[in-house]
Amino acid sequence: MQLTTFSDYSMRVMMYLGLQHGKLSTISEIAKSYNISENHLTKVVHHLAQCGYIETLRGKGGGLRLVLDPSTINIGAVLRASEGDSGLLPCLTKEGECCIQLSCKLMSILNEAQAALFSVLDKYTLADLLVQEEPLTRILFRSKLIESKAEI
Repeated sequence: MQLTTFSDYSMRVMMYLGLQHGKLSTISEIAKSYNISENHLTKVVHHLAQCGYIETLRGKGGGLRLVLDPSTINIGAVLRASEGDSGLLPCLTKEGECCIQLSCKLMSILNEAQAALFSVLDKYTLADLLVQEEPLTRILFRSKLIESKAEI
């Protein structure tokens, strides 16, 4: 199984904001840190805000930040929200998609596998991803560290 890029970026945004401890960040900063498209991140940020994970503040001095404590943000829930109702195969979510659907054993096996995947993801929170905060911070905020040293 492969998660979508949208889910990948959703988790990246959540991790970045989790490391900020409530400080405001911008889409531009996050895109630069991960070397990914600002346009894609804009859609991800909009989705995460609609789900209630982050808040966005417009205007000068605006940005985005986590609304919830990382220890209360379940990874399985975030990925379910970003993946939508998609299954491992189209026939798992759409009736009549396949001519053998009524007698296919593969469907029940894949449903079980998907349930097992989310069962594992449900055991973890965003805080679990931020346990090694110092190395993540050094990697993601290296440009900010370089800029602050240059100002000194």
